[in-house]
This record gives sequence, structure tokens and C-alpha cells, in this order.
Amino acid sequence: MGESVQTDIDPRTLIGRKAFDLDGAKIGTVDEVYLDDATGEPEWAAVRTGLFSRDVFVPLEPSEVIGDTLRVPYERALIKDAPDFGVGRHLSPEQELQLYHHYGLDVTG
Repeated sequence: MGESVQTDIDPRTLIGRKAFDLDGAKIGTVDEVYLDDATGEPEWAAVRTGLFSRDVFVPLEPSEVIGDTLRVPYERALIKDAPDFGVGRHLSPEQELQLYHHYGLDVTG
């Protein structure tokens, strides 16, 4: 088997994993996973950063779970500037839309 890249992500296994950016630099630790209201699929992760002492939201698609880490294919500066909604509540469709736009993702997907 080796280190296969998981596409079906179990949100419970994500929490506590280290998250890394495009360049392989550590962003922080996954704090919370947010499911899509419509599908119940894990869609966003809140990453607790030591750097900015707040959580940043990252998209789980197209991120990959590699070994015991979450690789987020964006630059640190973009991740750092993601809209900050605070943690603990679920994300509203409007907030999700803002995040999709921020990361340049296709909303329909």
C-alpha cells in the first residue's frame, strides 16, 4: 500500500494533524473540520496557527492527506489572508462563498 493519498477524508482523523502550505512550510494544526450543509462531506478545515494566533480556513478539496499531514496547495500569504469567521460555529453559505472566491475555487463543484 505505502503512503497512498486519501481522497475520502474522515474528518475525525484530520483533527490534530499538521497542515503544510504549497512550499512545504507548516501552517499549523487542524483544529476543526466543517461539513458541507447539503452533502455532509468535509469541506473546510480550520487550522490553528502559531503564527497569526488565530484559525485560518483552508479548503479540503484540493488539499491532500499525505501520511499524517494535510498538504494545502496554496501559498502561505493567501491562506493567511483568508476571511476569518472565528471557530466553533458552522459556516453559512455566504461565508463559504467568500472562501471559495478567496481561493479561486469553482463554487458549483
